[in-house]
Amino acid sequence: MIAAGTAPILVIGLGCRQGCSVDDLLALIEQSLSQAGIALQAVHALASIDLKRDEAGLIRLAAQLNLAYEALSAQQLAPFAPQLSQRSARAFALTGCFGVAESAALALAEQLGGAPARLLITRQNSSVATFALACAG
Repeated sequence: MIAAGTAPILVIGLGCRQGCSVDDLLALIEQSLSQAGIALQAVHALASIDLKRDEAGLIRLAAQLNLAYEALSAQQLAPFAPQLSQRSARAFALTGCFGVAESAALALAEQLGGAPARLLITRQNSSVATFALACAG
């Protein structure tokens, strides 16, 4: 439950193929947020897995949107597996976690909000990226 007068902490989780462009990422974000009626300006941060720490598209996207970007380890994402809308064996084989976008969004929202996080938008995907939105606080 969110306390009266307290803005929730919203975090976008992203997974992407190597070399994914800012335009591709932004299109997925804008489409997903628009369908849910959530303004991009309400988002506090972007999150992904540490394997994507140096991914140029994610770094440029965070700079363009003026948002913090955190890359979390598979160990930090693992506790959120029970909350995922789906668990991907392929994602686990590649990254060590069952879903990058949802897990990363949940983990960072909880860290920033200091309260349990929940998914507001479950995993959405394009041909090159995955997106999820989590809320805490």
